Amino acid sequence: MFYKLAAYIHVTFARRARRIVAALEGERGQGTVEYVGLILLVSLLMVGMVAAMKGFNGKQGTELADLIVNKIKQAVNAITFR
Repeated sequence: MFYKLAAYIHVTFARRARRIVAALEGERGQGTVEYVGLILLVSLLMVGMVAAMKGFNGKQGTELADLIVNKIKQAVNAITFR
């Protein structure tokens, strides 16, 4: 009877320890974090490029910057949430 109790305690402890380790090592949601990070990186680069283009006094720089801003606005307005 003592062996059965010891075995039960051992198995219960081992299962809980495995669950705790699995929860700590889990990568659930990792893809979402990486995706958001990439979107932020691309948007930061685009904002920097638009700011740099508007710094030029030439007509081509401001036209390109306005075109980029308009395309971004069109893409954002095209998104629909359900």
